[in-house]
Amino acid sequence: MFRTVQRRGMASMAKELVLPKKYGGRYTVTLIPGDGVGKEITDSVVSIFEAENIPVDWERVDISTSDNIQDVSQAVESLKRNKIGLKGIWHTSADIADHGSFNVALRKQLDMFAHVAFFKSVPGVKTKIPNVDLVVIRENTEGEYSGLEHESVPGVVESLKIITKAKSERIARFAFDFAKKYNRKSVCAVHKANIMKMGDGLFRNTVTEIGANEYPDIQTSSIIVDNASMQAVAKPHQFDVMVTPSMYGTIIGNIGAALIGGPGLVAGAHYGREHAVFEPGSQHVGLDIKGKNVANPTAMILSSTLMLQHLGLTESAKRIAKATHDVISLGQVTTKDIGGSASTTEFTEAIIKRLGEL
Repeated sequence: MFRTVQRRGMASMAKELVLPKKYGGRYTVTLIPGDGVGKEITDSVVSIFEAENIPVDWERVDISTSDNIQDVSQAVESLKRNKIGLKGIWHTSADIADHGSFNVALRKQLDMFAHVAFFKSVPGVKTKIPNVDLVVIRENTEGEYSGLEHESVPGVVESLKIITKAKSERIARFAFDFAKKYNRKSVCAVHKANIMKMGDGLFRNTVTEIGANEYPDIQTSSIIVDNASMQAVAKPHQFDVMVTPSMYGTIIGNIGAALIGGPGLVAGAHYGREHAVFEPGSQHVGLDIKGKNVANPTAMILSSTLMLQHLGLTESAKRIAKATHDVISLGQVTTKDIGGSASTTEFTEAIIKRLGEL
């Protein structure tokens, strides 16, 4: 996606993002199926790419939280080589004795600081509010997801929320650069500065200052996270691009998924200065439907088209996105979550068939 952005100090994605090396006209991409339905929906992408003769070779990294692997070093090393990846979601248990989040660890180790999730209504999917088109950009590496917790005395746990000006500037500029590149009209900072006056106050004030001083043509605003949640449900069209610290982006993102028809429709990506990983924008693992061949692979397919755009394979990205939307719009072969009865495999085959007709 972000192939050209401007340099503004250490905070911005200064030059073009480093793209993977191309050998013999082909790219090597790290493939991480993840947990839950990850294998099924990444298999869908692999099948579509094969049918379309996309010049991508996969370097598969099978790391699952069920294997009790304590780190993500294999995935990190693969992504350091390839610079780009397609990934399912790893499951993070709420058990306090279990490991921390593999997803957060991967982002932090590769400094993929920006998460972009697209919440756009899909023709053919019935929802209560039509024509939603919202982008949520979340800071990935600090905030509540800093991962700094300790038990200071028995029965007292301290969880540290870290907000820094440098990283707030970096994500703010990313959000405004995104808005400028894709002709978005406004950026809204989500915060809780009325209570966390120093931490969230720093985030809000930084976004406001960056907008006013460096992007005067883009409307800048801010909103408290609880009000943002209500407003997103009631009047989502008032928002264009929302930029948030880590946890608030997760909250708004789940609301966005509900607005457009569920997590199986949300495309997403994580960006850093040197690496990019594309995965469904709503962090749902689907453990309850794993292996049943009923998962909706649309989110993963659309995320893969973002990856193709990032690689400069724009026409292939457009074809696959159009075929996917055409199948959903026709409504004859769709998965259960959006009102149909087709399996993951049948839905994928319908997209491949449609690609042959285009």
